[in-house]
Amino acid sequence: MEAKRYYQGTGRRKTSVARVRLFPGNGEIVVNNKTPEDYFGPRDLLQHEIRSPLQLTEMLSSFNVLVKVHGGGVHSQAGAMRHGIARALLDHDPELRPVLKKAGFLTRDPRVKERKKPGLKRARKAPQYTKR
Repeated sequence: MEAKRYYQGTGRRKTSVARVRLFPGNGEIVVNNKTPEDYFGPRDLLQHEIRSPLQLTEMLSSFNVLVKVHGGGVHSQAGAMRHGIARALLDHDPELRPVLKKAGFLTRDPRVKERKKPGLKRARKAPQYTKR
């Protein structure tokens, strides 16, 4: 069987969508043609979050990661990237499923903003009630 050129996965969180490709390489990560340090700025927590699936499976220096992400804010984009990287690792090696599943990296976080309802100010906030 011929080896793939790259492994891919799609990650989602809130309204963010991340397309992830893993290429055999030395651990370089590129997010929308920028380094994670340039893309996320001083937020070390988000940079750690996107590296966590690779660190957990000890493949941080085995793959170069190319990510195209759009929608949402930087926090939901980081969550989408983590989800996509985990799915791409599964594309590479299905044996990693129990490890990634136990860490919660394969579960898409279903929490999204609730829609505003008619007659209310926000999703649940009602106008102030006055008796007279």
